[in-house]
Amino acid sequence: CMFRITKKKGDIMDGWRKTGCVLCAQNCGLEILVEDGRMVRVRPDKENPRSEGYACRKGLNVIYHQYPKDRLTEPLKRVGDRFESISWDQAIGEVADKMKSIVEHHGPRSLAYMGGGSQGGHFEAAFGLRLLRGLGSNYFYSSAGQEFSGHWWVAGRFFGKQYNITGPDEHATEVLVAWGWNGMMSHQMPQARKVLKAFSKDPDRLLVCIDPRRSETAAIANMHLAVRPGTDALLMKAMIAMILDEGWEAKEYIQQRVEGWEKIKPWFEQFDARAALEVCELDYGQVRELCRILSTRRWSSHPDLGIYMGRRSTLNSYFFHILGAICGAFCVPGGNIIPGMMMPLGFHAEERDPKTWRTMATNMPPAAAGSFPPNVMPEEILSDGPDRLRAVYVSACNPLRSYADTTAYEQAFGKLDLLVVNDIVMSETARLAHYVLPCRTFYESWDGTFFPWTFPGIFFQMRRPIVDPPEQCLEAAQIFTKLADRLGLIPDIPDELMEAAKGNRLAFGAKLMAWAGTQPKALPNMAFILAKTLGAQWDSAALPALWGLMMTAPKALREHMAREGFEPGLDQGDRVFQAILDQPQGLWIGRVDGNDNFSNIRTPSGKIEVHIPELEEEAAGLDAATEAKELELPAEFPLILHAGRHMDYNINTLMRNPEWNKGKRACTAAVNPKDAEAMGLNDGQRVKVTTEAAGETVELQVTDQVRPGTVLIPHGFGLIYGDEVYGVNVNRLTKNTNRDPIGTPLHRFVPCRVEAA
Repeated sequence: CMFRITKKKGDIMDGWRKTGCVLCAQNCGLEILVEDGRMVRVRPDKENPRSEGYACRKGLNVIYHQYPKDRLTEPLKRVGDRFESISWDQAIGEVADKMKSIVEHHGPRSLAYMGGGSQGGHFEAAFGLRLLRGLGSNYFYSSAGQEFSGHWWVAGRFFGKQYNITGPDEHATEVLVAWGWNGMMSHQMPQARKVLKAFSKDPDRLLVCIDPRRSETAAIANMHLAVRPGTDALLMKAMIAMILDEGWEAKEYIQQRVEGWEKIKPWFEQFDARAALEVCELDYGQVRELCRILSTRRWSSHPDLGIYMGRRSTLNSYFFHILGAICGAFCVPGGNIIPGMMMPLGFHAEERDPKTWRTMATNMPPAAAGSFPPNVMPEEILSDGPDRLRAVYVSACNPLRSYADTTAYEQAFGKLDLLVVNDIVMSETARLAHYVLPCRTFYESWDGTFFPWTFPGIFFQMRRPIVDPPEQCLEAAQIFTKLADRLGLIPDIPDELMEAAKGNRLAFGAKLMAWAGTQPKALPNMAFILAKTLGAQWDSAALPALWGLMMTAPKALREHMAREGFEPGLDQGDRVFQAILDQPQGLWIGRVDGNDNFSNIRTPSGKIEVHIPELEEEAAGLDAATEAKELELPAEFPLILHAGRHMDYNINTLMRNPEWNKGKRACTAAVNPKDAEAMGLNDGQRVKVTTEAAGETVELQVTDQVRPGTVLIPHGFGLIYGDEVYGVNVNRLTKNTNRDPIGTPLHRFVPCRVEAA
């Protein structure tokens, strides 16, 4: 063993330490210099096998995330209009007793857990979900439900599992289509800027960008389709119709791999594509050329919030998948593939099964791999029904700044009988809580993520503590374990098992499984048991959970690990676990069979199933005339707000200290020069942006990067830091009811007006 698992405070050494960025889902490798127990410098890690020395300015400024002014260091309880410090015993006892009482009096539907969506660590989700289910509830809300409900739901129908989300095989593709994705700013693939620039310069490859504005990605693209905001679904339907009209569809692929095509084919026959493209404000010849390219070359696509959170969100995702299917672009080399996974992002929730829970007030299914959309939570709390939500446990997220309609959330959280927040800071959500429990940061704890962004290799990095936490701060997983213990979810663990946890891991595992076979409550609560046994030795709940995951890896993952050189055997999982410990920069732990991607499809037919009956009426009825009428904006709100602009100067709500952007023009409302002139407004002046939800005052930025008729405001601002508010909270301007039928907020199509403040 090249690395000793430390437990005691002070065991952590100074020097350059290998770790990873926790600010976005790419988790690029970093090296951080620790001096006198404090992080002082950051540089990219060239030895990280996935990022290979690539990092953006956000990761290089992660010290500002680690040391915020309002750091929590002890458990807090609300008493009147202020908070008082309390002991951990009191906090755990009171929270557990109140959760249990609420469930006993009002039923398990009264309780929800909101978490599991952090960009830096996923292990708390296993513990939060187990605690939730231990109390009988299935109400799990996450950021995946916020952004991907419609897209993942469609993926579940097409490929059999909601977590079977496809991604571009960018290394083998000839054409990369960035649809509603500004990868030069939002990244969202390994080494995004490097990959995109290489595409645009390669004479044998093509970068296509479909985006209403000339984004940073559109600026380097070989082909840019400046689609009218809100018309992506109409454009996709027109493209499918044009391909059919030319006879360009992949006929053999459809016959062998696609189920239900004949049922939906009539939707696109005799469709007036020319009229549709006029509404989309696009040139027919340019779109036809793109259709020819997609029908004759190996292509893949990277969709993003531009269509996920655009008008007709779920229909966008549906037509996107149909387009890929008829071009033969799914599950083939260079196309959109189902990536290898160390662990799926969530689980499949079949909403057609009557046993699957729906929300009571809004009748919403868990569409995003088991997660409900956060946009419906305010209504579920404010409902007068007997089954309304009364208790919410928030962990590793900040809904008061991350989710739509801040006003609705403030009203709803004010009505809760119990709001508990795990966090490292006194966030905007924590300020409304009844109990605030202090967490360790991602650089004070063991943690990792399971984002499946690579193919065919499966990458994993378990970040380790590189600085000591404040005395009373715990991993969120440790907090959940304490609550589970108090609630009686963990069976009594014999002394000999606790003693075995101090010795050889494999010997401990054998004793553990022998004992667990005699305890009905053991297997469902194994994460908690590992946290109490191995976790007591390692001062972590997440690290033992990783060991347990490796030891019980499913057959497919064991086969992937064997391809990467980890020979099969009873100790395979333990050997992979040790390799993860020995390589803090991360490693390839597995490799999928790149020639058999279709084996991941889990539909009843074993094929890509393209007919979704619930979307038939909307899909078949979509036409140019109807869209032209519905796209007309009210006189009161003549502009379209894109609520959430990706830039170098914003990153969710994890960077609270504004000093990281000192001297930068970070939070503005950006408009086109033509609109500014028409409104009599100037660059740099204060303006008021008003929507159906609210009005906010912000600095105006005039730039030709913005399409006429639209307004761009970045997300991740409006944070309370000390006594100041930094930037404008764009989610104050969004309504939680302005959403797709599956629950995704339409942040890229919010009618608004702009006027001098």
